[in-house]
Amino acid sequence: MSLPEITARISAACARADRSPAEVTLIAVSKVQPADRVEAVLDAGHRVFGENRVQEAQGKWPAWKADYPGTELHLLGPLQSNKARPAMELFDAIHSIDRVKLATRIADMAQDLGRCPDLFLQINTGEEDQKAGVPPAQADAFIREARAMDLPVAGLMCIPPAQETPSLHFALLAKIAARNGLPGLSMGMSADFEQAIALGATHIRVGSAIFGERVTS
Repeated sequence: MSLPEITARISAACARADRSPAEVTLIAVSKVQPADRVEAVLDAGHRVFGENRVQEAQGKWPAWKADYPGTELHLLGPLQSNKARPAMELFDAIHSIDRVKLATRIADMAQDLGRCPDLFLQINTGEEDQKAGVPPAQADAFIREARAMDLPVAGLMCIPPAQETPSLHFALLAKIAARNGLPGLSMGMSADFEQAIALGATHIRVGSAIFGERVTS
């Protein structure tokens, strides 16, 4: 598949949902991808990318952001508190705020830096022990605490359990966001982004469908 094909599928999904494609941000997930593949997508004009690790992003994105003005970089993977400062300096948005301790650390850093990326709070909609994020029952309280720190909470993020119907989790996330007045919904990946768009996704995270399978060696 290719970037134009994904863009066409997004437009079609938006048409079916009576939404504008302008409401959906495509995050091209470039983690562990060779430089030539990423540069090809940059050269095609795409400007929103996602990475999972701060250290990997530090090694390649400062130069690309300088060479391709207007590029946005989103952190999608888990963030350790001790990596908060470099993450905040490099990324335009962080989608994995999954605990109060991390939110507090970011609030402190924001005061020091005088800026803060947009933040998405991660909700563990499947209540999986191995997965980060707060359970749905604690989501409202977590949102209140983050807002009380004057953090720029843009929305919510989830990663549905692999063995369950993703639309159920997308609908749950949308319900939590709506009752808390949050506009952003970071949900949907290569295999299920059309379902996510139908249920209100504002940010979809697509990697292999754009770049091909990841290169890990």
